[in-house]
Amino acid sequence: MAEKVVVKNLYKVFGPDPQLAMQMLQRGQSKDEIFQQTGMVVGVKDANFHVNEGEIFVLMGLSGSGKSTLIRLLNRLVEPTHGQILVGGNDVATMTKKALIELRRKDLAMVFQSFALLPHLSVLRNTAFGLEVAGVDRKAREMRAMEVLDQVGLKAFANRMPAELSGGMQQRVGLARALAVDPSLMLMDEAFSALDPLKRTEMQELLLKLQSEQQRTIVFVSHDLDEAFHIGNRIAIMEGGRIVQIGTPDEILRNPSDAYVRAFFKGVDVNKYLVAKDVASANETLVIRASADAQADMRTAIAQLRETQRHYAFVVGQDGRLQGAVTMDSMFRGLESGTSEISSAFVPHIQPVADSLVLRNLIARLVTNPVPLPVVDADMRYLGAVTQTILLKKMVEEVEASHE
Repeated sequence: MAEKVVVKNLYKVFGPDPQLAMQMLQRGQSKDEIFQQTGMVVGVKDANFHVNEGEIFVLMGLSGSGKSTLIRLLNRLVEPTHGQILVGGNDVATMTKKALIELRRKDLAMVFQSFALLPHLSVLRNTAFGLEVAGVDRKAREMRAMEVLDQVGLKAFANRMPAELSGGMQQRVGLARALAVDPSLMLMDEAFSALDPLKRTEMQELLLKLQSEQQRTIVFVSHDLDEAFHIGNRIAIMEGGRIVQIGTPDEILRNPSDAYVRAFFKGVDVNKYLVAKDVASANETLVIRASADAQADMRTAIAQLRETQRHYAFVVGQDGRLQGAVTMDSMFRGLESGTSEISSAFVPHIQPVADSLVLRNLIARLVTNPVPLPVVDADMRYLGAVTQTILLKKMVEEVEASHE
């Protein structure tokens, strides 16, 4: 997977003599010692990480942990003291002011906690503002602005003023303004935290919907566990300016790197954050690899179902994508009818579930249709299956682990 952002040995010191603080850090002195002796603050200390293209990468930590400073370093709203910030292979830390402005105008956008709308401009003009600054002609920028307003559900409000909108709608305008320049990288600093819980959830769902359609790279700062676990592909936990752990939500919950991370997630109900891919098993349901000979596939599947005493099998192509599900009866009917296509034996009542389906919805699917459910990723690649037995085993394991 290609890396969109690469950060190497990144430091930020706030104060009159950052190089003195860097020397003290190199001698092994702590952030607190440097502050006590010099009054200077180490905002970010030796950050190293990468963000993959199309990924939502969440920065989390308590207040003062450095997460907002770090995200601002990525587009040099805060100047780095030391280190590299590679965006698409170009080092933002050493860019000329002209190159940096060009990057911000055309390929990098930021959404803030405070909606930062211009109160004297309409929703349409606020949305088109970045394009106006970039020199795009009025007709083209307004056409693009209307397009993204439609994506965020505000096309009908294009001529309203910001003061006429609710907080949630104003944040949608902020998101639309960021999207208008069609950036490959978006930085979002506590973007939804000023909203009430219902509106915050709506914005999270909107972001995920847009992400599924457009696959941008997003760095998202949050202090909210539910939000981070819901939207994040990977999470970086920060403490005292350091990144102490990076991983998927599941990896961090199960294998916290130190006492700080354990305390950060203390009392968290792991089951609340389980999704289908965490539960799926690749070994519980028979998988038939599709070949050029469909009837041979059916005969092989029938023989294997008999041998393993299974009732269902999934047909997966050579590319790893799920094609369908078959049963013994459906394949016998297919052979008797003289069909040469295994797809004619696919049963309609077994439909795949997305790897990101949350546990409560997965349980509902299994209760109403208690058959093996194939789990697939966004490209329909087969990841494994979930059955009632697999799900119960997994939930028991989590309960036992929480009492260790």
